[in-house]
Amino acid sequence: MRTKPDLNWLTDVNTFAVNRLPAHSSHVYYETMDEAEQLLPMTMRKSLNGNWKFHYAINPSARPESFYHVDFDCDSWNDIKVPGHIQLQGYGKPQYVNTMYPWDGMNDIRPPEIPMDKNAVGSYVKNFHVPDNMKEKPVFISFQGVESAFYVWLNGHFIGYSEDSFTPAEFELTPFLQEGENKLAVEVYQRSTGSWLEDQDFWRFSGIFREVYLYTVPKMHVYDAYVHAELDETYTKGTLKVDLQLSSLAATGSKIFAELVDKEGEIVGSTSVDLNEEKQTFTLNVNTPKLWSAENPYLYKLYMQLIDETGEIVEVVPQKIGFRRFELVDKVMKINGERIVFKGVNRHEFHHRTGRAITKEDMLWDIKTLKQNNINAVRTSHYPNQSYWYELCDEYGVYVIDEMNLETHGSWQKMGAVDPSWNIPGNKPEWQDIVLDRAKSMFERDKNHPSILIWSCGNESYAGEVILNVTKYFKSVDSSRLVHYEGVFYDRTYNDTSDMESRMYAKPADIEEYLTNNPEKPYISCEYMHAMGNSLGGMNYYTELEDKYPMYQGGFIWDYMDQSLVQKGRYGNEFLAYGGDFGDRPTDYGFCTNGIVYADRKLSPKMQEVKYLYQNIKLEADETGVTIKNKNLFKDTSDYLLTYTLFHEGEKLCEKIAEVNVSPQSEQRLIFDWSRDLLNKTGEYYVQVAFLLKEKTVWAEAGHEVAFGQYVFEKTSEDTLTTRSDEKIRLVEGDVNIGVHGRDFSIIFSKQVGSLVSITYSGKEMIAFPPAPLFWRATTDNDRGYAQAFVSGCWLSASVARRCTEVELSTNENTVVVAFTYKFSIHPDIEVNTIYTVNPNGSIHVRSSYKGAEGLPQMPIFSLSFKVPASYNQLEWYAMGPEENYSDRAQGARLGVFKNTVKDNMAAYLNPQESGNRTGVRRVRVTNEGGEGLMIAAKDTPIECNVSPYTALELENAQHHYELPNVHYTVITVAGKQMGVGGDDSWGAPVHEEHVIKANRDMEFEFVIQREGI
Repeated sequence: MRTKPDLNWLTDVNTFAVNRLPAHSSHVYYETMDEAEQLLPMTMRKSLNGNWKFHYAINPSARPESFYHVDFDCDSWNDIKVPGHIQLQGYGKPQYVNTMYPWDGMNDIRPPEIPMDKNAVGSYVKNFHVPDNMKEKPVFISFQGVESAFYVWLNGHFIGYSEDSFTPAEFELTPFLQEGENKLAVEVYQRSTGSWLEDQDFWRFSGIFREVYLYTVPKMHVYDAYVHAELDETYTKGTLKVDLQLSSLAATGSKIFAELVDKEGEIVGSTSVDLNEEKQTFTLNVNTPKLWSAENPYLYKLYMQLIDETGEIVEVVPQKIGFRRFELVDKVMKINGERIVFKGVNRHEFHHRTGRAITKEDMLWDIKTLKQNNINAVRTSHYPNQSYWYELCDEYGVYVIDEMNLETHGSWQKMGAVDPSWNIPGNKPEWQDIVLDRAKSMFERDKNHPSILIWSCGNESYAGEVILNVTKYFKSVDSSRLVHYEGVFYDRTYNDTSDMESRMYAKPADIEEYLTNNPEKPYISCEYMHAMGNSLGGMNYYTELEDKYPMYQGGFIWDYMDQSLVQKGRYGNEFLAYGGDFGDRPTDYGFCTNGIVYADRKLSPKMQEVKYLYQNIKLEADETGVTIKNKNLFKDTSDYLLTYTLFHEGEKLCEKIAEVNVSPQSEQRLIFDWSRDLLNKTGEYYVQVAFLLKEKTVWAEAGHEVAFGQYVFEKTSEDTLTTRSDEKIRLVEGDVNIGVHGRDFSIIFSKQVGSLVSITYSGKEMIAFPPAPLFWRATTDNDRGYAQAFVSGCWLSASVARRCTEVELSTNENTVVVAFTYKFSIHPDIEVNTIYTVNPNGSIHVRSSYKGAEGLPQMPIFSLSFKVPASYNQLEWYAMGPEENYSDRAQGARLGVFKNTVKDNMAAYLNPQESGNRTGVRRVRVTNEGGEGLMIAAKDTPIECNVSPYTALELENAQHHYELPNVHYTVITVAGKQMGVGGDDSWGAPVHEEHVIKANRDMEFEFVIQREGI
């Protein structure tokens, strides 16, 4: 045991754990069966969470070096909360960087050097008394997560040192405890050798950010348990083998009694084994065990009783058991004999106020959100999570890629260019032990969780012998799981590092190329669909591969949650901040906002698409019935009610409920049970079909929708009735204005302005700013990555600079037609013709046509945009919804009638950008709270529409929502077409071709403006 700490350990690649106890399984243990059965809080643990005395120093030379001495007075120090990050409690500042190291451009160093001038030191002190039930017993301390390196003292005595921010570090305190008060001192360094291995895409913090507790053990104690719940090749015979390591040799005559209990509390097997050695193994056979999968996460409970030589129970260890078999068969990954498809997401542990110091309540919300939205897998990007997360994945049913704490992105990739000239760990043997230690710590802690199917050797650390040896380690200790590593893509010399072909942000065409050229391994996208801001367009191109290629086995969206933190603005208002908002430099700014969930745990509109494309049950409806395709591997549909509803023009006509039990991996046809007389009207019908939970589950309430389908069809008639109006309109052609007047309405066109300038219904002016052609949308994060402003910036110019070259007036059967022709400086041949036809009832038919030309870049949007007063802020849509949708992100949208407000129609993407669009718009009512206003209705073909508090240019000029002006208007944008939002990546990937607007094509759209409630 080392007794003297050394500051040089911070830069010594060979010193990463001093006096630290060996890693072990994360099981709980009790003194009685009653406690174990109830899983009560452990009496043999004492939490040290809460307030600690704290001192902050900007670097080691400024730290109070002797603070750990018993006579050093810390009473005047401030308090800090544990668990928690130092930088989120008033000290230093958080820093967000993606691939570069946080000291890039600040310190000229190479591994394993660290910047000592800016290496924040947190000095923590906690005084405690040893609980009565721990006295005269061995006492240990467990730090579940400390970033990035720390030294520990007790009562002035050096206890130990550890690196690896995301796995437990435990030390024995027994020899140094004293009667009465004990002084625990912890010195935490932000930078260490380990920091070179922790270059993940996340906020850089430091401190004790996971729980800390004291614990004791009884005289006989299971130090480590390794549970092997194995199945034979028929999946009908289970073997439970348990390898135990005791903390010490048991007395002669001691034994272990093990009992396996099912969910109903019935004993399915038991055994008794004498404890003759510190390491002991026992086996139980289980015939026809119920199997664990994400669809049916069946867990048994194993109770292991340690009984001493007198027959007294000394310790009871409860352990949940899941029987499942995960394997590679004929180049396909299979769970319990069936091909698995990962419908996954990458997940950082995060909270918008506490960073990575998240609570059990946060994790419960997350696991329920995954299940409610058909997400069946999670990758712990890019570090082991809190142990409780794996318990939830076991219980709720989520497949896990458990990823070790390793990323060295900044050592080999610079601004996208691959340059491994000083890559670590590479083939550098001096880095082997420190890297392998991280793998061992993760494996030993997490090995008993059935939800973990795959071990991952870390993320974006290039390739080499060191990481290959990690794979060899995993395979040497665990034959029940596969091993993943994406980095071999860059160096195929080390292809054996990964059991699967794993890539990041490969385009669908690239994936197909791999799968059609004699692939050697199954394929997954460990990261795909970069969900930054308004994104996730084209996700269906990936999910469509699931049925096409057996060796395509899904992927993991990047990522689950925005990493944004609460910050206070200049005027004291809180806002969600991204990189740079804390004065942190260097930084990668808003690149941390990639979630399908916002950082405050609210769903983003993107989740609508995820839920639909990830659903395991496909409902393919038509006019007469629905074909139910149950793509679950093991679960039938008996837990669900099928509802099917008929609508006409947005009005519900009939709703039915049925119970249909479709076996897994099969399909069935259901004929709709309603009268054909319901279909005797002309117009648009649609059928919505859904499976709803019959009963409440641990993850959702009864009635929760698990699958959805829709079919839209038309009923036409040859007899078309034309209605003639007796209303008369009066035309006044002035020198400047053209006025069209009728009963209770007045409409004015300005030849000078070149547009419609006034709509007055019953004396209420509706137009606050005239309609004008708009070709630009507020730049999305993906647009920015593609350099849309550079590529297509001429369309921004065209949106603000146009010339009305002609105004034409004509009349036709009691209607007045006013046409405006616009020319644009960006090209002499393009023109827009906007024709307004005023009807006797005051409605206005609008037709906007575009004449294209060669030599122009893609067009973001072809639309007309105008403003009405801000009091018209209530929206009712008959469109695709309910959440925003775009041409390449509309699979999960459904046709229906939805209500929201103009304010709520704008998504909360951190960087203001285009949001709130609806495709398939039949009509949208824009009214005040009294129901008065306008209705925008499609003429024959559905349109796209957006209603926002801000113009595209106002959004374009703001980097945060607080920079936007006070709301003065409601901005209505009616589009014939808007380009898709894309999402293959956010640093250059184009929107897929079929969702791009070609500027050389002629285009036209029509809609009607009419009064609503006036």
